[in-house]
Amino acid sequence: MKEMMRIYEISQAGCLLYLGSLSIVDIRSRRIPIWILAAGGFLAAGFQIIWGELPGILIISGGAVGLVFLAVSKVTGEDFGYGDSILIGILGIYLGFWNLLSLLVITFLFAAGAAMIVLVRKKFRRKALLPFIPFLGIGYAAVILMGGF
Repeated sequence: MKEMMRIYEISQAGCLLYLGSLSIVDIRSRRIPIWILAAGGFLAAGFQIIWGELPGILIISGGAVGLVFLAVSKVTGEDFGYGDSILIGILGIYLGFWNLLSLLVITFLFAAGAAMIVLVRKKFRRKALLPFIPFLGIGYAAVILMGGF
C-alpha cells in the first residue's frame, strides 16, 4: 500500500512537470508538437496498464471526453485548439472520467476568472484567445492541493 502511494505521488509530480512544460510551449508558440502529446498518451496508457486501479469504463470514457473536445475544436475553427483537446483526452485516460470532470470544472473556473480580469483591464479584445494548457496545469495543481485524485 505504501509503495502504491509513492507511485501515485511520483506520477502526479510527473504529470505536473508534463503540464508545466506544455504550458511553456503553449504560451510561447501556441502550437503543441504531436510527438509530445503522443509521448504523454503512451505514458498515461502505460500507467493505467501497469499500475492503474480504475475500471476500464472510466478510463475509456475519460479518453472519450477528449473526442468531444476535438469536435468542439473542429466546430469552433480551432478557437479551442486541437492540442488542448488531445491533452484533455490524455488526462482522461490518466485520471479517469470523474477525476477529469473535476479537473475541467476547476480549470474552466480559473480560465473564466482570468478572462474576466483581462477583459476588465481591457488588455484584450473580446475575441482574444488565451492559451488553455496553463489553466489545466493550475487546475491540476489546485486539485492536488485540495487533496483530490
